[in-house]
Amino acid sequence: MSDPIHYLNPPLLARPNGFSHLTEATVDRMVFVSGQVAYDPDGAIVGAGDLAAQTRQVFVNLGHALAAANAGFDSVVKLNFFVRDISEAAVATIRQVRKEFLVETALPASTMVGVAGLAKEALLLEVEA
Repeated sequence: MSDPIHYLNPPLLARPNGFSHLTEATVDRMVFVSGQVAYDPDGAIVGAGDLAAQTRQVFVNLGHALAAANAGFDSVVKLNFFVRDISEAAVATIRQVRKEFLVETALPASTMVGVAGLAKEALLLEVEA
């Protein structure tokens, strides 16, 4: 059986930093994970004011959601990031933390956008897969 996910980075596009320009999934089952934020299991915000701590908690939560579907980060084909107060420093922080979770040879397609706010004032990041 061939690999169900192919990661493509066409040479005429700029070299991506921590993501793939295209992912092609040839699978029979797809799972969509709602946007995850930095809540602990009791619904309390983890890392108020700390983007690195919130990013880590978001990815922990994504991992729990994926595990519930018998999947892992190597199965993710697309990530959407919603960042409050986006800046180059914020992007660098998120990229550094996500390296702890993503598989270097299986980097999903990715979109990162700045937003005016999220569901609660103290939330700095939301990520859906």
